Amino acid sequence: MKGYKEPQLRSYDEVEEGMQTYIEEVFLTQPFFLTLLSGQWDKRVLTYFSQQYAHYSANFPRVLGAAIAVMEPEDRWWIPLADNLWDEAGRGRPGHSHASLYLNFLHSVDPSSSQWHPHPNPWPKMGPSVEVAIKSFIEFLIGSSPLEAMAAIALGSEFFAGQVMGIIAKGLRHPRYQEGGAINTTFWDVHAAHDEPRHYALCRAILCEKSREENYGRLLDIGKEIAASESMMYAGIYQEAQELS
Repeated sequence: MKGYKEPQLRSYDEVEEGMQTYIEEVFLTQPFFLTLLSGQWDKRVLTYFSQQYAHYSANFPRVLGAAIAVMEPEDRWWIPLADNLWDEAGRGRPGHSHASLYLNFLHSVDPSSSQWHPHPNPWPKMGPSVEVAIKSFIEFLIGSSPLEAMAAIALGSEFFAGQVMGIIAKGLRHPRYQEGGAINTTFWDVHAAHDEPRHYALCRAILCEKSREENYGRLLDIGKEIAASESMMYAGIYQEAQELS
């Protein structure tokens, strides 16, 4: 409608409400999640997803690094992101890095993956959807302000990551997918129950402290933009899997 303007957001709580509405109405309603939860995936889709998310997971520390690089040189800004990165490394505990946890999931889905992960042998090719998602996230962060970068990580990823990873874990436990052997969902469960809520809480504290009413609309736009990229990644992975010969 000509001349219509979105109502101005009055609080950070309203930013979160806007993000939650977006996630529920746009993100979680796509075929990727609906078919996963209803047990419609075949082995081809399950294997392709596990391979492609291996690329995304392996590159996420680069995303965090790009965000840290544009933070203010004050520990209050960069420590929440460094804490997230330290989690990626398993907080120094052998066998607890996210790469190790993902390895357990990957091998439970596709035992033949032990031939290429974590060995230096060539991995299955990264699909265009994951490649675009990683590239666009990093490019956004490199050109952003500290507040914009914090919003991208917090609202565009951590805010809903626990929800999404919990749904994926639930879907992966569908009885149909256990027919070839139980799938190890620890990677997804740990993120959903522990890591993502803490990561978001740390970033949220900064956003609440540093943002003002005039910033709230921009923060929500950033969250939706980055979330849309991830949503398209999941949709693309599912579509690419359908096109496999």
